[in-house]
Amino acid sequence: MKVLKRTQPPQKRIGKAVLKSGFLLLTCDLTLEQGMGAPQNHAAIHHAAAAQALDLAEKSIALRSVAGPGNQTPDVAALFRDALIKGGFAPSDITITPYKDTAYLIARWPGQDPSLKPLVISGHMDVVEAKAADWAHDPFKPQIENGYLLGRGSTDMKLDDTLAIVALLELKREGYKPRRDIILEFSGDEETTMATGAIIADKLSNAELVLNMDGANGTLNEKTGKPDYFTWEGAEKNYADFRLTVTNPGGHSSEPRPVNAIDELAADLLRIQQHRFKPEVNELSRSYFLNAARWQKPEMAAAMKAFAQNPADEKAIHTLSEDPSYIGRIGTTCVVTMIDGGHALNALPQKVTANINCRIFPGHPRPSIMEELQQAAQDPSMKIEDVTEGSVQTAASPMRPDIVKAIEHGMQVAYPGVAVFPALSSGASDSMWFRYHGVPSYGISPIFIKNSDSFMHGLNERTPVSSIAPALENLLVLIPDLSH
Repeated sequence: MKVLKRTQPPQKRIGKAVLKSGFLLLTCDLTLEQGMGAPQNHAAIHHAAAAQALDLAEKSIALRSVAGPGNQTPDVAALFRDALIKGGFAPSDITITPYKDTAYLIARWPGQDPSLKPLVISGHMDVVEAKAADWAHDPFKPQIENGYLLGRGSTDMKLDDTLAIVALLELKREGYKPRRDIILEFSGDEETTMATGAIIADKLSNAELVLNMDGANGTLNEKTGKPDYFTWEGAEKNYADFRLTVTNPGGHSSEPRPVNAIDELAADLLRIQQHRFKPEVNELSRSYFLNAARWQKPEMAAAMKAFAQNPADEKAIHTLSEDPSYIGRIGTTCVVTMIDGGHALNALPQKVTANINCRIFPGHPRPSIMEELQQAAQDPSMKIEDVTEGSVQTAASPMRPDIVKAIEHGMQVAYPGVAVFPALSSGASDSMWFRYHGVPSYGISPIFIKNSDSFMHGLNERTPVSSIAPALENLLVLIPDLSH
């Protein structure tokens, strides 16, 4: 898609706003611009709203919403519910539903025209496990350091959750009245089985469209820290897990056999590691490569453009494959994530298993990928099973002009002149469940971050606090554009 540049309407500077929390005093320049369908006379971003989003994010990060014993996801749901009620939502319009050790939340803001399908704003409250001993600081004790909010969920995705909440409360405070219902929903196990996301999507399968807040979609320049571009996600690769098993009669470790189950599976895994799935592009990934190339070093830019034009270009494939940021965008990837084998220190292994996690390029059924893995292993005795849970295959969401226009408009208000274009997500999200029901879903997290600062699912996760004000500015335009 061509990058569109809009002529900006006059802006009014409102000086410097101060964000206060228990950790930070931040000063930032703000501007005022009236969005389509937005309530009259509201500032581009009220510093009190930005401070509220930060404070709520800190409180939610402090709750260890990790699957398993002590899961505090229901406490996060209660925290969010209380904030919504305090901000004007009717208690009867908010439900928290327990599910196993977690919970999910659905809140409805009734619109003026019940005949219209609702706009859904989607997120999740759970986070990936994080062990304090491995981090530079406790992942569940939020801190602000050098302008970053630190803690598990700061990027994926508790700050995004609170931005959505506070944006709706700010719109309510300003007197905005949506024509269609706005439904805010947070799943409780997106990082594991994704069961609550499936339940929610089934309940809301009549929605007009979904704005998925998951992740960070804006890219900051590595040197200047200024925004380079924003990508909205119209599709994602399909998630799959395959279990590989090799068995053997085993025996005493003092009497080694020619065939050892661990050795055999290790060899299988190395052959799978060397296997390359066919590189390919679709409309969304081609758009990403052609547009994002503008901000890359010459060699990478040339590779991105060449691959977009010819996905069989070996030189381009090699260059892109060397970078973890891009290898997942050029086709199906499969990698071993877990291995288990043996039953005693002094015995030959009788059974060894490994999990292969695949992110499948749209258009390929899981059985075909499983067969390709079997062939790559070159081991007829190796058993392979599809053990995928909580995943279905879906097609891309349509690039509807009204949605594209609204996404671009909201982003241009927050970051005038920034490039905006679609992309294919390498990860999986709750968008999958809505697309499965035929409901268009778009990844639109307004958080901007440097690629080098992206530590989702990893150590020392952090997000720039400076992203909060413009993110809210964006949502205060985008939400009215799509709900009026």
